[in-house]
Amino acid sequence: MSDLHIRPAGLTDIDTVLRFWCEAAEGTSISDDHDGVARLISRDPEALLLAERDGRLVGTVIAGFDGWRCPVYRLAVHPGSRRQGIATALVEAAEERFLALGGRRADAMVLEANERAHHTWAAGGYHREDHWRRWVKPLTD
Repeated sequence: MSDLHIRPAGLTDIDTVLRFWCEAAEGTSISDDHDGVARLISRDPEALLLAERDGRLVGTVIAGFDGWRCPVYRLAVHPGSRRQGIATALVEAAEERFLALGGRRADAMVLEANERAHHTWAAGGYHREDHWRRWVKPLTD
């Protein structure tokens, strides 16, 4: 993995990231647009991590930290680059960020139907907490 470079995303990366998520990520989010990603990067410039190989985007993860929780979102690896340790490297980078910020527990948002992701997270030491459910309310129409 020495040829893999992980770095925080900048505002100039937004369009590339959005195109990448259309190809590599499972599902969509209400914030999957230019303004949503720009707000993330502007508020927390270190949160969106990009994995690049030979100057090409091959993976992403959002490692958010609000001072209390350490949520992990948008772990995605390009379909042609899977099973090469990229997801593991991104999760490790997210965990290092959390530890440096004083985080105590990472929480990964994983789609219920994405069974391939369940195996990835379990291999990384994560486990389901079935006693919790996510409740959501859109704030805009």
